[in-house]
Amino acid sequence: MADLVAPVTVAEIELAQPATVTHMSVAAPGEGGRACQALVLVRLHAVPVGTIVVDAPAGTVDASSCAEAAWALLGTSIRSRLTSEGSDGSDGSDGLPADPPAADAPLISVVVATRERPRSLAACLDSLSRMDYPNYEIVVVDNDPVTTATASLVGNRGEENLRYAREPRRGLAAAHNRGLEQAAGAIVAFTDDDVKLDGKWLTEISKGFRTAPDVACVTGLIMPAELQTQAQVLLETHGHFGKGFDKRLVNCGAHRPADPLFPFTVGKLGSGANMAFRADRLRELGGFDPATGTGTMARGGDDLAAFFSVLAAGCSLVYQPTALAWHQHRRDLASLRNQTYGYGVGLGAYLTSALADHPAMVGQAVRLAPPGLRYAFHPASPRNARAGSSWPRELVWRERRGLAFGPLAYGVSRLRSRGARRPDGSWQLSQ
Repeated sequence: MADLVAPVTVAEIELAQPATVTHMSVAAPGEGGRACQALVLVRLHAVPVGTIVVDAPAGTVDASSCAEAAWALLGTSIRSRLTSEGSDGSDGSDGLPADPPAADAPLISVVVATRERPRSLAACLDSLSRMDYPNYEIVVVDNDPVTTATASLVGNRGEENLRYAREPRRGLAAAHNRGLEQAAGAIVAFTDDDVKLDGKWLTEISKGFRTAPDVACVTGLIMPAELQTQAQVLLETHGHFGKGFDKRLVNCGAHRPADPLFPFTVGKLGSGANMAFRADRLRELGGFDPATGTGTMARGGDDLAAFFSVLAAGCSLVYQPTALAWHQHRRDLASLRNQTYGYGVGLGAYLTSALADHPAMVGQAVRLAPPGLRYAFHPASPRNARAGSSWPRELVWRERRGLAFGPLAYGVSRLRSRGARRPDGSWQLSQ
């Protein structure tokens, strides 16, 4: 994807006959009438199997030629996946375990934290209204609002399973903790207001929790909703949203991955725009660290700190690529610069939070510091090689400056958020 040039069409193709294409966003022809490219998510019987890049004359994707390209480029992995799941696809099934009866489906609470973005929130809620899952509620958390726009939007929709909550303490982690407090479900799923969810999102999250008895967290695949600008292309190339198309069960025991930096590299396992937890387990772990997250000085890291806590507590995490979300990347370079710096600060803050809350991991962190620094900063590391020369050096240095500032930012933010957690480690909310 490093060779993509904006604008790029984003689409998905379902290969089950007849092959059908759905356009998430359509790119206008480039300068001089240059033909567009398209990034296409390939699915078979709804299961994502990979992405391909094809030509998109006039910005749209032809289903027949795209299907041919998909089978040519991904045919081996498609057949292998279907075989391993117990179906060759000839019967129309996807080879996945059957869903439980609707009466047995656990209640899932979906928490959407937002702040003064009613238009994008409305699109997110529209996608949530189309879930095929039979038993869910939605809690919109209005974080430190300055207008009544969000409250009015939620109130005017009139959906029985949609509720509004207000969190006056600024910060994404505080908003998530408010949502966790309000959630009635056995499972609580979190997404952002700039995300559109696939109709099977909650069904696939539920499947993830049935993978093993000790699964406390499920994350999913995040795809770009549009790539109309080069800033969006750059973020998709280097932003590490996509975590692959293979389901993974990980923990610190028998399913420990080969990654020598694990569990500190939990960013490989998912992102906060698409994550879910067993509600009781997350509450036992103290919820989200209120000193982290967008809106605080730490600027991020709340999701990673929660993943780390799950693993450090001896629980398992499942990456479920069939739980699909489409993320609206920021369109302009100024936002990308700010976001890149924020990612660095958030990463440094997360690592500091992890060690502050889990002091038993300090020795392991010290031992892994040299290879960890190489992983974070060396151009040829797996983390950085994906972007190649397309990632501007200015953004490299912004991220590094942010990472260096992260521990200090976290310390200041933690002082400011004192009282947001009870002495037993659980969270409490400001009034």
